[in-house]
Amino acid sequence: MKFLPSLLGLWLTAFQVVRSAPATDDPCAKISGKAYALPRDVQACYRSFPFNETIRQNVLTVVSRVFDFYTFEDYYDKLPDPFHGSTVDIRATIDRINKTEYAHDYHFMKDVYEFTLRMNDGHTRFMTSCYTAYQNLIPAPLISLYDFKKQEHGVFIAPNSVELIELLGEGYYGYYDSINFDWRRLAGAEVLAIEGVDPYDYVTRVADWQSGNYLDQNIRINSVFTSYRIVNGGYSQRFGDLAGPVDVSAADLTFKIKFPNAPEPEDVVIPYYSNLIGLAFKDGASFWAVNCAADRYTNGIDLKAAFARNGSENRRERKQPVASIQDVDLSRMNAVALPDPYLPSAPTVPGTTEVIKSYVLPGNKTGVMYVSSFAGDYYAFQVGVAASLFSFYQAGVKNLLIDVSNNGGGYVCLGHFLHGWLAGLGDKGYAGFDSTNRANPLAQKIIKGGIDLKLDSSWLFYSANNWAFTNGTRMYPWYDYMDPTINNTVNGKEDKTSQRLHDICDLSYIIEIPTKPQFDPKNIAIVSNGLCSSTCALFATAMSDWHKAKIAVFGGKPGSEMEYRAMAGNQVMDFPDLDTEIKTTNMKGDPLAPPDLIVKANMRHNWRTAYASSDSSEPLAYVSARASHRFPYTRDTYNNPQNLWSFAASELFDDA
Repeated sequence: MKFLPSLLGLWLTAFQVVRSAPATDDPCAKISGKAYALPRDVQACYRSFPFNETIRQNVLTVVSRVFDFYTFEDYYDKLPDPFHGSTVDIRATIDRINKTEYAHDYHFMKDVYEFTLRMNDGHTRFMTSCYTAYQNLIPAPLISLYDFKKQEHGVFIAPNSVELIELLGEGYYGYYDSINFDWRRLAGAEVLAIEGVDPYDYVTRVADWQSGNYLDQNIRINSVFTSYRIVNGGYSQRFGDLAGPVDVSAADLTFKIKFPNAPEPEDVVIPYYSNLIGLAFKDGASFWAVNCAADRYTNGIDLKAAFARNGSENRRERKQPVASIQDVDLSRMNAVALPDPYLPSAPTVPGTTEVIKSYVLPGNKTGVMYVSSFAGDYYAFQVGVAASLFSFYQAGVKNLLIDVSNNGGGYVCLGHFLHGWLAGLGDKGYAGFDSTNRANPLAQKIIKGGIDLKLDSSWLFYSANNWAFTNGTRMYPWYDYMDPTINNTVNGKEDKTSQRLHDICDLSYIIEIPTKPQFDPKNIAIVSNGLCSSTCALFATAMSDWHKAKIAVFGGKPGSEMEYRAMAGNQVMDFPDLDTEIKTTNMKGDPLAPPDLIVKANMRHNWRTAYASSDSSEPLAYVSARASHRFPYTRDTYNNPQNLWSFAASELFDDA
C-alpha cells in the first residue's frame, strides 16, 4: 500500500472538507441546537462531507501501523473455537478498504469502524468521534426473562421502560407524544418477532453485526439487552445495543408484540429518535470542527519537550498500566439513571466509593461488593476494598458476593490488588499473569531509544523498570527485554515477542495486603452479566482457576453456552499513548512510525498479552471459560441489583 506522506497537504485537504456543504443548504444546520433529531436528518448531516482521499490515506496509515503492535494479529487468521466466528484477515481488509470507492467520508469511516468492531476485541478498535456524535434510541429496551411458573423464556420490552424513558425528559418522549405514538403501553409486553424474525434470532444478528467488543457471542447478546451499571458514581441503566445503538442507520423497527389481555398480537412500528452525545454545533463547519477535526488530545506529545528535566529533579510518577474497554463508545457512557424503585434498599457500608458499592444483605450473612470498574481514583479503590472487607468483618458476615456486571476493566494493578487481598497473598505474592509485548522492529527501536535517552518508567510504558522478571526481580531501567526476541509461530507465521514479564504492582500499593484470606474461597462467589472485561477478566479468571471461587452469569440466549469473562488481554494502549512513546524516543521520523491523525479518532490496540499459565504459550484471551453457574433474568432480578444479589446468594451459598 502507498500512503500520502505530506502532513501539510493532509491538514489543508482536511480543512477543505468542512467547507463542502453550501451555507444555504446545510443539513447540519437543520439539526443544530437540538438535543434530539430524526435519524434521517442526522444521516444527511453525516453525508454532507464528501469522501476525501487524503483523509483515507492518513487514517489507513495509522490503522495499518498500529496493527504492527497488535499482539493478536496473527491469531486472527484463524481463531480457535469457540471464537472462530471472529476470524478476519486484517491486512486484506485494510487493502480492500483502501481500494473501495466511497461517496462520502461517513461511509469510509463507517467501514473502518465496523471492520474493527466485528473483530469483537474491545481492546482493539478504530473509533471516530465524528460519526458517533449521535445515539439512536427507541422506547423499547429489551430483556430476556424467564417465568419459573410457566418454565418459559421470552424476550420482553423492559417492564421499567416507562420510568426509564421519563428520565430522558420531554425532549425525548415528547416527540412520540407529538406523533400520537403510545410508547407507555409497550412496557412489559412480550416480543414475538422483530422485523419478521424470531426475537432471539434478531438479537443474535445485532450481537454479530453491531455490538462488537466481546469474543463470546452470548456476552454480546447480553450487550444487546438492557442492564444496570454504575456511571459517575451512581446507578445507571443501559438501553442496550438494539434500543440504543450508536449507529443511526435505522429509522424504525417493526415488532410483533403480545400485549397483556389483548386477544391477538399486534405489529407495531417503533421509530428511532437520535440523541446528540457528541459536542454541540451550529452548522456543518462547526460540526466538523468540534466533532471531526483532530484536537490536542488526538495525538501524542514529546514528553521531553513538555517536561523539561534536570537530572532526577523532575521525575514524574510512573504511569499505571490499563486494560479496559471503557469509554470505547460514547453510547456506553451516556448515563440514564436506574429508576428509583430498582435501586438497592440496603444501606451502604464504609468502603463504598465511586466505583465500589458495598452492602450487607438482610440477614447479615452475605456481604456484597459491586465492583463496577477498576478505574477511577487509584488509591481510593484500595482504601475502598480494605474498608469494605473490614466492614464485613465487623458485621460478622460469612459469605462474600462480588458483582462485576458491566465492569469494563481499568488499572491492571487494581485487579491484582483485589485478587491478592481476597487470596491473602501479602504484598510479595504475585497475583498476575505472565505477559509479553509484540517485538516488531519499531517497538525494538523505541526500547533502544529510551535506553539511549535514559528514559525510565516515569516517562515510558516501554521502559524495562515497568516490569519484573518472572522470578520477581524488578528489571533495571536500561535493560533491553526485546534483545533477543522470542520467536513464536502463530497460524504458520513467525511472530516475535519480548521475553516474559511480570507486573510490579506491589510498589504502588498504599495498604498492606493481608497474608491470610478473610473468606474461605468456597464462600466467595462472583456474579455478572458476562460483560467483565480486561482487568475484570483477569481478576475473575484468577479467582476461579486458582481459588475455585464460584462464578455465575445471568442472561444470554437460552440453550447456548456462555463465557464468564469477556476480553482478557493484559494491557491496552490508545493511539495518543503509543504516539507519545514514539515521539518521546525520537522515533516519529522513522518510516515505520504512524503519522499524526488529522481527524478526531483513536486507534487503540491490545499492547500486552496475558498467558494462560507460566508454562503456556496460549493467550488467556483464547482459552474458553464457561461459568460454573448460569441463571436467567426474571422480572424480579433484571435491573434490580439487590434482588439479584439475594437470589444469587440463596443459590450459591449454603447458609445465605
